[in-house]
Formats: sequence, C-alpha cells, structure tokens
Amino acid sequence: MAGSEAGSEAAARPRVGYIGLGIMGAPMVRNLLRAGFEVVAWNRSAPRLDEAVADGALRGASPADVAARTDVVITCVTASADVEAVILGAGGVLEGVQPGATVIDMSTISPDVTRQLAGHLEARGATLLDAPVSGGEQGAVAGTLSIMVGGPVEALERVRPVLEALGRTITHCGPSGAGQTVKLCNQIAVVLNNLAMAEALVFCARSGVDPSVMLSAITQGAAGSWQLSNLGPRVVARDFAPGFKVALQQKDLRLALEAADALRLALPGTSLVHQLFAAVEAAHGGDIGTQALVRSLEALAGIEVGAPSALQSEA
Repeated sequence: MAGSEAGSEAAARPRVGYIGLGIMGAPMVRNLLRAGFEVVAWNRSAPRLDEAVADGALRGASPADVAARTDVVITCVTASADVEAVILGAGGVLEGVQPGATVIDMSTISPDVTRQLAGHLEARGATLLDAPVSGGEQGAVAGTLSIMVGGPVEALERVRPVLEALGRTITHCGPSGAGQTVKLCNQIAVVLNNLAMAEALVFCARSGVDPSVMLSAITQGAAGSWQLSNLGPRVVARDFAPGFKVALQQKDLRLALEAADALRLALPGTSLVHQLFAAVEAAHGGDIGTQALVRSLEALAGIEVGAPSALQSEA
C-alpha cells in the first residue's frame, strides 16, 4: 500500500519546465529535483544547461520545447524584454504551451508587461502567475525564498507544491501584476535600508568608533535589518562580491521609478539611492554587490569604513 501511494503521488506531480539558469535559477532547479519533480530545463548559454542536466534535469531544446513537455513552466531571467523574448519570441513558450498549463514568471519585471503577457497566455488557454522572489542567492540555495504571487488564486493553489520546494513564504498579493508591484515595494524598502546602513557605517568610521562594535550593538535592537546583519560585516571586511549585483538593483529601481511616474507619485528616497548607485556603477562597474552603495558615501566623506587609518586619524 505504501509503495502504491508513493507511486500515485509521484504520478500526480506536475512535470516542471525551468527557463533561465542564472545565479537564482540554477539552485532553484536543484531544489525542485531534490523535492522529486521531473524538470525540463533550458538556458541561453550551454554551460549552465549542461550543469543542470548533470544534476538530473532533462535537456530542453528551446523555451517552446520546454513548454510542450511540461505542465508548469517557470521563467527566471533578467528583465522585461528577456521575459517577452522567451515567452513571445520565436521558439518561445507561447508556441509550445499546453492548454491548462501554468506559467510562473519569477523574474522581476514591469507589472504592465506582466499583465500583457498574461493576456497572451490566456488566449492560448494557459495561466500566468507573476511570482518574483526575495532572499537572494542564499535564499535560492537554501529554498527559503519569499515568493510574492500575482494572478488567479486557484492557479496558485494548483502549483503551490512546486513553489514550496523553492520558498518558505508564499504570499498571494492580488491579480496579475500584483506580485511584481509588491516586489518593487520590497526593492524600495531594501535600498533605503541599505542607505541607512551605509550612512551609519560612514558616520561611525568618521567618529572613530569600531564599526564592527557598532553593528553588534544595533543589529539586535530597533535599528536591526537584514542589510545590517548580512551586508554590514561584509562592508567592514571590504568584501564587495555580489550576492545581488548593482546593475540588477538599478534595473529594479528603474522599474519602480517608472511605475511611480505613471502613478504621479514622488519617491525621493528611491531616486536618491538610484543616483548614488549610478555613481558606484561609474566608478566600480555594475557587477559589484549592492553593499557597495557605501562606496558612494565614502567618496563624499573621503574615508573608508573599516580602514585602520580612517579610525586612527579621527581618534
């Protein structure tokens, strides 16, 4: 009986397609495989796809081929234009998607583009869920992402077991585009917390106090944030390797500012951080980690957080 039940459960599992095997996508595919899902994968560059196949995924020939062979198709690429290309372009998901299938876009893109894509898929009898994530590479690896979902709630319930293999918190945010809107709210809050962290670190360094001691003192109180606990120590250690790249953060901020402009809404803090990140990009490139926001403030102050000379000169 137990073996029969296990076989029925396996048969009931949807076959999952995964398109986009970048920093986030590759570990998410591994988590789906560990959870027992059969995965058909595709990526624009071959080496990443080869790695997924070595992990146990089946090789897809194109986004259309992936969609034709699966019940649930996940896309996780960089920007609105990339999602449009893999869904609407030649050899795209729309050419192969099956009636009744669910497409889950886990990229961070424009809410307006999301709604347009939902209309195209609906015309083919499929459903689009926008399901951007928060938690970065660490959350993707650990399967602890926060997933913000827009679209029909009944579609979410059908694919919830798939999403549960990828994230710890799954929130239905509203109709199509609502997940993307909430993700942009997340990015607004993230960058302003990042700015608060950067200002606190620069102020601390200029005042001659050890920034590591400051971080230990305030992270457990009302000022505590993910940025302070996770990125603050990396700044002090002068570790600017990307968990999330400045270029991707800037893409998200442009989306937020464009949406705010359409709403005739001022976002002064977000606009300021966008400009400060532009200075970081100009000086250090877009592949640096977002904790490098502090470097724009360091340039203005003429000091470096964590550098003994900075602390000693002000002692």
